[in-house]
Amino acid sequence: MFERIRAILTRVLAVGEQRLRRVVPETWLAVVVAVLSALVVFDVASTVFAYHSSNHDEAVYLLQAAMLLEGQLELHAGELTDAFRPWFFIEDGGRLYPKYSPVPAAMYAVAMALVGEPRVTLAAIAAVNAFLVYRLASMAWDRRAGVLAAVVFAAAPLSIVTTSVFLPYAPTTALNLVFAVAYLRSVRDGSIRWGVLAGIAIGIAFFARPYTAVLFAAPFIAHAGITVIAVAEREHVVDRILDRNPGALRWGSLPVSIRRTLATALFGTLFVGIAFAYNARMTGSATTFPYAAFAPLDGPGFGRRRILDHSVVYTPELALRANGYVLWYFLTRWFTAGALGSAVAAGGLAVAVRRWIRSWPPTSDEDGIVSRSLAPDQRSIRGTAGRLLAGLFVTIPAGNFAFWGNYNVLATMSDPTDGIVSQFGPIYHFDLLVPLSVFAAIGAVVGWRRLRKEVRDRLGPTGVGLDPDGPGIRASLAVLVLAGVLLAGGANAVVVSDPIERNAAHTDKYETAYEPIEATDLENALVFLPTPYGEWQTHPFQYLRNEPGFDGPVVYALDREPEEDFAVLDAYPDRNHYRYTYRGEWTPNPDRYVTPLLESLELRRGEVIEGETTVGIPDRVEHARIRLEGADGTHAGYTVSDPEGSLVVPWRMDPENVRLREADSRADDTTVPMPTDAGTVALTVTVIQPDGGTLTYRQEIAVRVIEGAEDIKSGDTGNIESAEADGSAVEVVWPPERTVCRLASDCGREGTYLPDDPAAHLENVNFETTVSARDR
Repeated sequence: MFERIRAILTRVLAVGEQRLRRVVPETWLAVVVAVLSALVVFDVASTVFAYHSSNHDEAVYLLQAAMLLEGQLELHAGELTDAFRPWFFIEDGGRLYPKYSPVPAAMYAVAMALVGEPRVTLAAIAAVNAFLVYRLASMAWDRRAGVLAAVVFAAAPLSIVTTSVFLPYAPTTALNLVFAVAYLRSVRDGSIRWGVLAGIAIGIAFFARPYTAVLFAAPFIAHAGITVIAVAEREHVVDRILDRNPGALRWGSLPVSIRRTLATALFGTLFVGIAFAYNARMTGSATTFPYAAFAPLDGPGFGRRRILDHSVVYTPELALRANGYVLWYFLTRWFTAGALGSAVAAGGLAVAVRRWIRSWPPTSDEDGIVSRSLAPDQRSIRGTAGRLLAGLFVTIPAGNFAFWGNYNVLATMSDPTDGIVSQFGPIYHFDLLVPLSVFAAIGAVVGWRRLRKEVRDRLGPTGVGLDPDGPGIRASLAVLVLAGVLLAGGANAVVVSDPIERNAAHTDKYETAYEPIEATDLENALVFLPTPYGEWQTHPFQYLRNEPGFDGPVVYALDREPEEDFAVLDAYPDRNHYRYTYRGEWTPNPDRYVTPLLESLELRRGEVIEGETTVGIPDRVEHARIRLEGADGTHAGYTVSDPEGSLVVPWRMDPENVRLREADSRADDTTVPMPTDAGTVALTVTVIQPDGGTLTYRQEIAVRVIEGAEDIKSGDTGNIESAEADGSAVEVVWPPERTVCRLASDCGREGTYLPDDPAAHLENVNFETTVSARDR
């Protein structure tokens, strides 16, 4: 047995060694380029996007990947759905599911399952894309052009930046490239197996991004249709069918061109059917994609387009203007070496078109209309590959013309340094990198060969008289190569550095914002998050994500109204509770930082809650106004004249009222009613200077009344004091939210009080509050 196994292994190794020896040097170079591309992408993803990007769609795919690993297509949070709803998830009868296809997420899930790091998938996609571009360019021209095309593709700013984030564009391009290479191999070799692979790849690409896949596949579909019609006419297939020839429809009797095309169509349709089945499972309709269920007017087309609160009337005129800017920015800022690289690509396309014109009409071999008697190595498809890639210059821009997403990536049309396009580029045109890279490589290779010939002619025997293979000409050519590399490299460094720096600025902002989260051991924690962009999780804080079961080491919930927050606290009574907030205003501007604050929360409960709020009094204060605001809008208060140093404001809560316990008998006790269920009670102390300047201390206490012992949770332990079994209790979340506002009574998070950072506030500004719970 062991001898047999050893013999099999020896044979396998021998076959492998033989195949490796047959690998041409250019292919090894392409492998090196692919590996380097993977390393660059992994480094960018790990450093520039350490906390992910400002495109919060990343969190959708990463959460979806985690869901797939748990065997889930949707989330279930019960009555807490609104507290846990992630960005771009659809809420439907208590279940939550993402608006995006699970295909890109499944790719990320593979790396998460194998190595625990989804960025490995990003690196793998970068390598696959670069290597497949090499294969395409090799088929369209030659292997040297293929190696250079891989370099051009991998070095493009759009490729580096967009592949380094968890978005679907580069993964879908990888599937499209598998389709293109497999399709051309099936044409060249007459191979049904390659045709099957092509169908599977484009079917999965359709599942990932239907519109993108259709635009990429359109030239290939047209070529397949023309080929089938031509072969069917030549082989009289239709006549044989009409004559009811029993063997006309036998698989083996069909021409190979028809069989491989049918194989591609069959398996492509199979995965399209899987996509429709997924739609039916998630949305209830096979033809309604989840993105359409989320925003029915978000797809291709003209007229009113809308997603959430953003809408526009998308007209052909607006489409022409927006797409014109997007393509201009693509060619001048997001392609390799910018305008220089685009010019070389245009030259390469011109060279290819000239060759096609000279060789027109193409041979049947070039269009894949091959006879089964021809050997595979006789079936040249250079012309076919080049023409199909050139067709992408038509289908991709034409299709994107009808999609308003290209308007949305432009914050200001005439400003390429603003909006999504400034950070991630023309993402919806990502597939255009493929033909641009191939024709840029063709242009560079042909240009170099012509330049080399010109140098040898001018400096060789017919010119200056130098030896054509001598050191003088070699040195001259080396200088030209070095100059070209420096020129292209310098131009590319400029266009790459700009988006990298913009995205790095966002990462610096996130690093500051997440500092207290990173510095705290949040084991078995529940953290309430602010909602600067509305009630969405991971928007903008996508680094702070829940696990699919909402049961991970840290559970994140939206900080909303008191009644809703208490419901979350009741669901997680045994966790350590925190409130994450910040001082400042969160905006998309990377230069506008916030000062973060992570506060540990406690639930304080008793029949009576008593507290004291102590505030610092700045200089030249004439009087202070104390005001108590109830949840129902009622208020009460008093005024203190000539306060100095600090001011103490005592207060008391019981199940019926909230009362100011005025010290020194300056005023009668003042009360407001306690919220009937749960609500916010606010206490403000406004100090007023003679010139009218004001400073307001504001604390907002989330409070609720618990009626009877049956409502007191058995899990309440530690710092929570239970009321007597036959009475009612008051429960508060402590500490309260505190702000200090100048010239306003309420300034939101702009005035968040930072207890551990006195330098963040004016001199003599201090805000302390204490509380105790007891029985009556």
